[in-house]
Amino acid sequence: MTAPSEAPWLLHGGTAVSLDRTAGRPVGRERQLDEIHGRLGDPGGPRLVLVRGERGAGRTEFVYAVGELLRAQGTAVLAVGCVPGDGVRPFLLALRLVMALEEHRPAAAHRRSTRSARPATEALRAAEQRDGTAMAGLLRAALAQPGLAPVVVLMDDLQHADAASLAVLRETDFARVPHTVRLLASEAARGGPGATGWESVGGTHTLVLSGLGPEETTTVVARRLRAAPDTTLARRVRELTLGVPGAIDALLTGWTRQGAIRVADGHAFVGARRPTPVLSDDDRFMTALDALGEPCRTVAGALSILWPLGGRAPLLIATSTGLPTDEVSDALRALTDADITEPLPALCVDGTVTPAPTSQDATLPAPDDTPPPGWRFRLPVVAHAVRERLGPLERSRLSATAVEALWAEQDAVRTEDAEGVTPYRRRPVGVALPDEADAVAYLADRVAEAGSLVDLDRAVAELTAAAQRLHPDSEGRGVLRWCRAACHLVERPADRVAALHRYAKAAYNAGDHHTARTIAESVLRNLADVLGPRALQDTAALFTAATTNDLDWRALSRLATARWWDELRLPELAAVTGRALALSQLERWQEALDLLSRTEPVWATDARARAKPAYFRAVAELALGRPERFRESLAFPEAPYLDTGHVHALATAMFDELLSGRDLRAAEALLDAQGLTADLLAPRSLFLWRHLQGRWDEALESARWMLANNQTSTPAADSHLVPARTAAVLLARGRPTSARRLLDSVRADAARGPEEGPLEYSIDAVEAELLRALGDPAGAEKALRRGLDAAAVRGQIAGTDELWAALAETHADEGRPGEAATCLRHLRLISDRTGDARTRLRYLLASAHVQRQTGRAGPGTFGTVHGNLREAVELARSRSQPYETAVTLVAAAEAGAGPPALLHEAYELFGGSGAALPRFHTRTAMREAGTTVPGRRAATAENEQLLATLIAEGLTNRQIATVLRLSEDAVANRLTRLFARTGLRSRTEVVTAVLTNYRVHRGAAEQG
Repeated sequence: MTAPSEAPWLLHGGTAVSLDRTAGRPVGRERQLDEIHGRLGDPGGPRLVLVRGERGAGRTEFVYAVGELLRAQGTAVLAVGCVPGDGVRPFLLALRLVMALEEHRPAAAHRRSTRSARPATEALRAAEQRDGTAMAGLLRAALAQPGLAPVVVLMDDLQHADAASLAVLRETDFARVPHTVRLLASEAARGGPGATGWESVGGTHTLVLSGLGPEETTTVVARRLRAAPDTTLARRVRELTLGVPGAIDALLTGWTRQGAIRVADGHAFVGARRPTPVLSDDDRFMTALDALGEPCRTVAGALSILWPLGGRAPLLIATSTGLPTDEVSDALRALTDADITEPLPALCVDGTVTPAPTSQDATLPAPDDTPPPGWRFRLPVVAHAVRERLGPLERSRLSATAVEALWAEQDAVRTEDAEGVTPYRRRPVGVALPDEADAVAYLADRVAEAGSLVDLDRAVAELTAAAQRLHPDSEGRGVLRWCRAACHLVERPADRVAALHRYAKAAYNAGDHHTARTIAESVLRNLADVLGPRALQDTAALFTAATTNDLDWRALSRLATARWWDELRLPELAAVTGRALALSQLERWQEALDLLSRTEPVWATDARARAKPAYFRAVAELALGRPERFRESLAFPEAPYLDTGHVHALATAMFDELLSGRDLRAAEALLDAQGLTADLLAPRSLFLWRHLQGRWDEALESARWMLANNQTSTPAADSHLVPARTAAVLLARGRPTSARRLLDSVRADAARGPEEGPLEYSIDAVEAELLRALGDPAGAEKALRRGLDAAAVRGQIAGTDELWAALAETHADEGRPGEAATCLRHLRLISDRTGDARTRLRYLLASAHVQRQTGRAGPGTFGTVHGNLREAVELARSRSQPYETAVTLVAAAEAGAGPPALLHEAYELFGGSGAALPRFHTRTAMREAGTTVPGRRAATAENEQLLATLIAEGLTNRQIATVLRLSEDAVANRLTRLFARTGLRSRTEVVTAVLTNYRVHRGAAEQG
């Protein structure tokens, strides 16, 4: 079973991308293209169409796309472009127009012109003599000459044209030009048509190309990357480029050159902790700035740091650069005229919004001595590039200027607050950013860059406070960066250790586990005498967790030994905590319990010291099939004695563990009790949560990001939950090859010695499900036995219920009732021992399946098949998990333990999660039960989409027949209908259609 080589299906770590620069119709401009194409083809339409737009708006691409549409319908298209330097040669553009139109004249007209002076010759003479009257007459004659075949002349980049030619054009009454001649021009400009002098010219029409909207921007990114961008990548592109196509291409080019964009499962992501790229020196936006020279470049550099200070920025620029204020004002005006900067539309400082002036000629100071509202860069990506091109000393100096100004204003406000003059405000005072978090981040960034140029103690306090306020840093504003800066600025040893610990925690939370591990180990080895036992305990736990997430299993095995910790001469509390966590992460549960039992007097001294070891013990007992202590821990008795960070860490660990055991209701109750929301959860937690909720599209988005960044490990007892459940979703959506490749890539990445690393029983369970779907029961049994044998070595019980249930069903399908009954007895024992609702449900379903397949009742006294399935339905409904409920409803309906209406309910639940394969099987069951399948046309479209997906997965007709539980002839007939309905002619074309996200059922829907 091999997937097509070009398929971008997901692999652990993702794949790099390159930009697709294939020409095509400009994305997001379809309506405008049709409009201009229609106007130029209308005999009564305008003779001159002017397309205007800012730098990078895509004017050239647009006018040439219109030209291609016209050329395709038989209209001649002539190109007369303008380039920098044309402006110094009077009448150059007019001359080129006359010459181009003369070349287009019919042959007979050319012969007549030999008997008199040719228009081109006369135009050349008029240009040399700078005779505007003669040139205007020649141009009118060229435009109005009789017998001219339909022609459109493209005039690109009119902003470079000479003023004399533009004057001639503006004096031309285009309403008198024959309908066979049209001019299509582009011009770099912003704003409305009234700013160019064309508004009074007859027979003209102006179109302004604005920035693309959010959907169009996302579509552009998808086309360039040949992959759908995730929400974070799409949002970053929109925020940095404001939808300007040229800026989008420049940004994506920078990221791809860095190798920062990774693709997993046909979706593109910016790699974790990847910075915004700096535009190259030859980029159009940077060359426009460089062309202005000094002092514009100096002012632009300072503005890139100081612009959020609003109206104070110009004066601060003058002070910090030594430039006179009038030169700063002139430079700001020049930058604005060049479309690099713009006046702030409004200042939002401390909740006060002040409208900005409408004129682009704002100066310093304003005529009424009112401070101007300030300036900002037109595009944030340009502001970033200008700032990054500054030298480190220059950035530090300018940042210090900003910090001192903001601190002075903060001090004044605090004085007023203390005196009751103004209410206390949390956001940084004087920052012209409407979002409070962005304002906090701006000040913290400036403090970090100012470094030793500002008061060190206050700088450290500012950075620490900002990191605490914006933790967790889900938007990537810079918590890790601020903690690192604080470490460099701290002078006292005790304070430095605390700062290092905060930095390590920030690195861990940001997914930079190697940095977290390095710092934590350095503290343990070199600075242990400065920290107390509790702080060392936290550091030891952090170090061990970071080593785990760094996937260094050999190092983790060393951390599981007493010898490693003894060498550090740490307090016993820290050593026991770190070692117990290492044993737990290696899933050596009994060893962890033995260690914690022997050392309980060491770690059970108070609530804070007890919290982590007690939780490790509870999880170890849970894994060994004794969940009582873990369930008691959910009450969180230590919470009142722990700081917010500890509570958050333990609560999310418990949340993941509950979701690992598929206990959705208990997990959500824990969230509510601890006041946690989705924005505070890590991607792994969001994945597990959304998966059980049946919100699979959202779950897959988190999974793809983790896979692309190689961050799929979870701190739960089962560390392979993310790839295992992702593969299960892919299988349910008809993508077995993608699921298999994912499982294989995880096993390859996890290659290690037999005693190292976590178990892979969840991977084995999904692999067995995959093999059963493909008709390989022997392979499925082998995978299940492998998982059970490995779990038995370590005494693992939790999670093995899935393996025993699947093995029982596999034996029953193969006609081996005795072996199936043995598996059910194991499953029954686990259910009785743990009291787990999920295990009970799996037992009820498996025993019913075994009895239906073999005609034998399951062991024990759980009653008949119908009784078991009715209990299973009630239990599944109480657990509120859509996919699990749907599977249970189908089993009950097919066994006659409930009405056929259960199939309708299951059908809708499968549809809600996008489980295309079981939904297909449910349609079959509904037809066999004689019930109506809702939405015949939609059902046909879904069938064909599923069939196309299976083809794109590289499955043969025989494999497809097995997966769909059809005959090969039935599959062949469906393929024939698929080709007929969609117009596709081969399996290769079907693969291409699926890979480009073409909905193959479109033809079916249209023919309906």
